[in-house]
Amino acid sequence: MQTKKLFLPMILVLAVMIGSIGTLVVIDVFAGDEPVEENQMSDEEIMEAVMEQMGGQEEIHLGDLEEEMEKIAQAYHTLMERYVDEPDAEKLIEGAIIGMLESLEDPYSEYMDADTASQFMESLDSSFEGIGAEVSMINGRVTIVAPFRDSPAERAGLRPNDQVMEIDGEDIEGLTLTEAVMKIRGEQGTTVTLTIDRPGVSDPLEIDVVRDEIPIETVHSEIIEESGQRIGYLELTSFSENTAERFEEELTALEEDGIDGLIIDVRGNPGGYLQSVEDIGNLIIPGGSPILQIEDRDGERMRTISSLDEDIDYPIVSIIDEGSASASEILSAALKEAGGHDVVGQSSFGKGTVQQTIPMGDGSQLKLTLFRWLTSDGNNINEVGVEPTVEVAQPDFFYVSPISADEPLVFDMNSEHVESAQVMLAATGYDPGREDGYFDEGTVEAVEAFQEAEGLDVTGEIGEETADRLQEVLIEQIQDRENDLQLKRALELVTG
Repeated sequence: MQTKKLFLPMILVLAVMIGSIGTLVVIDVFAGDEPVEENQMSDEEIMEAVMEQMGGQEEIHLGDLEEEMEKIAQAYHTLMERYVDEPDAEKLIEGAIIGMLESLEDPYSEYMDADTASQFMESLDSSFEGIGAEVSMINGRVTIVAPFRDSPAERAGLRPNDQVMEIDGEDIEGLTLTEAVMKIRGEQGTTVTLTIDRPGVSDPLEIDVVRDEIPIETVHSEIIEESGQRIGYLELTSFSENTAERFEEELTALEEDGIDGLIIDVRGNPGGYLQSVEDIGNLIIPGGSPILQIEDRDGERMRTISSLDEDIDYPIVSIIDEGSASASEILSAALKEAGGHDVVGQSSFGKGTVQQTIPMGDGSQLKLTLFRWLTSDGNNINEVGVEPTVEVAQPDFFYVSPISADEPLVFDMNSEHVESAQVMLAATGYDPGREDGYFDEGTVEAVEAFQEAEGLDVTGEIGEETADRLQEVLIEQIQDRENDLQLKRALELVTG
């Protein structure tokens, strides 16, 4: 049997792959809440269960659906024979498929024609050129889930929940998620202009992002000395094909160096390969405990059980935020529910469905939601997210909107852009004394002090050059761990 692609996220990444797995791992089968059978299933048996969920056949013969398809066939032939202009037959067929998928009102199920499917598969490479963010289709709008750390998207000021309205001045209403992503991607060094609708900001923002090569190095580790203890720190930026292997290597190295505790940081992590998060769960989730559960349309559940031989004897704390999605949520929920560990930060994104790509025979593919994933305890987090055990927000300047300086910001002006500039000035050590959006004398003095310190023309006004430099200095402040309140709280918890 041919194994098809099975996707956990369905948050489509602009600069990193979305993953696939060959099999689900291990299982107890449930109907509702009561166990009806407990067994170990082979890889082939699991894939047969997946195929059964798809209808039990790899190919569906239209002859079996003759009555149901009669209305569609009648519409097709009427259009082909009687429409005032001769239609494109292929476009009619593709339109019918797209219409069926749209009727599901599921933003993660979509049709990809042969070209789009080919480009989508190319995006699974180890690196490619883009902006470094992942997006989702929410309420019909292409929405930023999270920019990657130190990516062009982060440097430009994109934030979770930003909604993309236009790409290079073109309205994207009606585009599928994949089509929008392919427009945003592009050659390294080129610029894409995104028109953004940001919650809480009345006017649209135009944000220029310079595309770059986005490498896929998904695991970063170090030892942090804190309160006389050695704390291992593992940051996971996504769950790619080799993330579990890299996680095990780095965790082993940390343990050999001697650690008293561990912090796992999945902030801004969009998810990825389901197999990857399962393999990581087998390294840190108590043996015999569920890492996650997969639920089909009939409510039957398959549980992935941790095979860890010896429980970890040091404390673990994970850190999440609103950009942590899918596989990140699986891992944090398992640490919280099965491991009894603290989770620090803010409620995660809330992506709780599983998609699978299904080839259509001509290079095109359907990407279709087939399952829900549930947490270790069986909780559905879709559109809800994983709640932290210890809620910690970052300083206000972490969330400030970028300044649009199409026209200089000047004395006596009152606007949201002035308010953003005041927050930035205060964060970078040039406190204007107010953050209400009114450009007063104190703001002029703060701008002049900033310009003088940065070697800019001292005008007391915020033009493009000053706005850009202010944004750069702010990013440096955001990346300074002294300002990372979530990491600080995690260190306090893990050191006891």
